[in-house]
Amino acid sequence: MSTQEPREILNIDEAALLLGVSIKTFNKVLHSQNLPARKIGREWKFSRSALIAWVGSGNSAAFYRDGQGAGLEDGPAAESRAPESSAQGAAKSRRTAGWRIEFD
Repeated sequence: MSTQEPREILNIDEAALLLGVSIKTFNKVLHSQNLPARKIGREWKFSRSALIAWVGSGNSAAFYRDGQGAGLEDGPAAESRAPESSAQGAAKSRRTAGWRIEFD
């Protein structure tokens, strides 16, 4: 019986499986965050160890700091934002901020 070592270079299906998410979710993360990846031809390639290090380098405080959408940013830009007043920050973080509703 031979045990096969896990591959170091993964395709998108294998990378999503490694992180335990659907391919759809993985694609959203790939396009919204700075994932360690390379596009070779038409295919994305991922280093198993780089993905594991990327997950390990994140922190939940960055996600919860500014409410909705803050988890989509990672790195120095997300950490260096100046805090806004709580009323102004709450209005910007609401999904409906800026919507105008007219009644008949």
